[in-house]
Amino acid sequence: MNKIQVGFLVSYDYELLKNAIPLVYKHADTIYLAVDKDRKTWNGNHIHIAPEFFAWIKSIDVDNKIQLYEDYFYVNEMSTMACEVRERKMLAEKMGIGNWIIQLDADEYFINFERFVSFLKSKNHYLNSPEKHKVLIQPFHVSLYKKTKNGYLYVNKATKTVVATNYPDYTVGRKTNGRVIYYNALILHECLARTREELVQKLTNWGHNEEVDLERFMNKWDSVNELNYKEKENFFFLEPEKWKYLDFVAGSNFSELFENFRKEKEQGLYKSNFFIFKKNLGQFFKYLFK
Repeated sequence: MNKIQVGFLVSYDYELLKNAIPLVYKHADTIYLAVDKDRKTWNGNHIHIAPEFFAWIKSIDVDNKIQLYEDYFYVNEMSTMACEVRERKMLAEKMGIGNWIIQLDADEYFINFERFVSFLKSKNHYLNSPEKHKVLIQPFHVSLYKKTKNGYLYVNKATKTVVATNYPDYTVGRKTNGRVIYYNALILHECLARTREELVQKLTNWGHNEEVDLERFMNKWDSVNELNYKEKENFFFLEPEKWKYLDFVAGSNFSELFENFRKEKEQGLYKSNFFIFKKNLGQFFKYLFK
């Protein structure tokens, strides 16, 4: 009990876990990898996971923290989002109520996970009778939009995301009906910075596939590059204005990207202390009498 339990959903973009897992490994108590037994996505498409990936997992798991959880997560009669919520709940059950349940995607790269874990441990009182005091811990995403010739385009404003909870009664994605607690941490989200083929695969198979106008979005994505991005705006795949502007960071690979981002961009993307205080105060009063 009171453990830091981290879960990843393993699917078509499993290779990205080679970037994500090392960032959380040291400070997690257990890491769960949820894999569909039939190797299907939530949309019912087949994927191939190379045996070499599982060999890599064994090679890095020096402390025996990683557990493989295989089950049938695709249900033909359910929508992609319903399949996602179902898988997340099944995974959370394995992770155990009474612990901090952190669920991450393969393309989410935590910056300073140690600091985030320290914050969670300072809130361990929420792990006592969690069904009576449901909370969601929300750090912030910095979303990568596109890989270019010399680096990456990314959304120049951090946006809230949900990754941790004490009571995983998920409703949509990782959202629950609990009280939100905002925390000033950043996750670099690879999101859309993939090859065109990989991006179409993601947008076709993820939980939001029925909400995205794929042709319209891809036309916009195709047209943007590191020379013209300042001339364009409104880049989000659902409500375009939520991602108003892009910025650029140099890097030919993940290591260079991560290092350059932390040196040059990270500090300018944190929220103000007043913003965090105001948001948390609002949530406190919203749930005071619930």
